[in-house]
Amino acid sequence: MEAIKNFTELVAHLSTRTERRHIAVVCPNDHSTQEAVARALDAGIADILIVGADEEAKSFFGKYGERVQSIDAADVDDAAAKAVALVREGRADVLMKGLLNTDNLLRAVLNKETGILPKGRVLTHVACAQIPQYERLLFCTDVAVIPCPTKEQREQQLCYILETCRSMGIEEPRVALINCSEKVSEKHFPHTVEYRELVAKAESGEFGRCIVDGPLDLKTSLSAAALKKKHMESPLEGRADAVIFPDIQAGNVFYKTITLFCGAETAAILKGPQVPVVLTSRGDSPASKFYSLALAAL
Repeated sequence: MEAIKNFTELVAHLSTRTERRHIAVVCPNDHSTQEAVARALDAGIADILIVGADEEAKSFFGKYGERVQSIDAADVDDAAAKAVALVREGRADVLMKGLLNTDNLLRAVLNKETGILPKGRVLTHVACAQIPQYERLLFCTDVAVIPCPTKEQREQQLCYILETCRSMGIEEPRVALINCSEKVSEKHFPHTVEYRELVAKAESGEFGRCIVDGPLDLKTSLSAAALKKKHMESPLEGRADAVIFPDIQAGNVFYKTITLFCGAETAAILKGPQVPVVLTSRGDSPASKFYSLALAAL
C-alpha cells in the first residue's frame, strides 16, 4: 500500500474495499453530522447504525434503505449507552458523536462496567491535517484530551500515532517530539528528558520501524530549510509525518491556528477505546466530520 498523502486519496482507498465498516452514530440530529454521514454512505465506505435519531434524521436517512439501521433511545444517555453496547457486541467498528454533549458520550465510553476502554489503555486524541503548505498529511497528538501527559501517557500517544500513520501506508513514520527549543532542560522542561528516553527506545527498535527525534521545535521538525539554517542535523530531515506536543495548550493553539489561518482540512479521532471514536466539535464543518469518519473507518 502506498502512503496516503491527502484526504481525497484516503476516501478513494476506502471506496475500493469490499467490506464496509459499521459506524454507530449517536444522536445524528444536526445537519453537519447528517451531511458527513451521507457522504460516507454515498462514497460506499460505511454502513450506518443511527442511535437516538429524531424523526427528521430518520426521514433524512430513509433513502439509504437497509444500509442505515435505526435504534431508538429514551434520551441522549440511553443513546450513548446503546451505541457503546453495539461496539461491545461486535456490531459496530466505529463510534461517532452527533448532537449531544461530549460528557454524555464519554461517560458511556469510560463506564468501568459497560464501557469500551480496556484496562491500562489511555484515552487520547489523534488529529490529522491537510495543510496547503505541507506536502503530506500531518498527524498530531494531543490537542483536546490530556492536559499534561505523564511519561506513560506520552509513550502510549507515540504508539497510537505510529499505529495511525502505518494504517495510512507510512511504513516508517517520522515523529517529532515538540518543544520550544531543541535543548534538553531538566529544570525548565522536564518532559524533554522523557523525550530523549523515547528516542532511545525507538532507536533500539522497541516501537518497530520508525524514526523518532526530539526535542525539536515545530519549524525544524517540518522544514529542511529551517534545519539547515540552524546548522542542525536530525534523522527526520525536516519532514516529520507526525508531531507530539508537550501539553494540550501547545497542541490546541497549533490546531486552531492551522485551521483559522492556513486553510487546513482536519480529521480527528479518539484512540484507546476498543474502536476509534469520532468526537468532533459542534463547530466543525461537515467536511471535517466526514474526514474524521473516514480516518476512523480506515
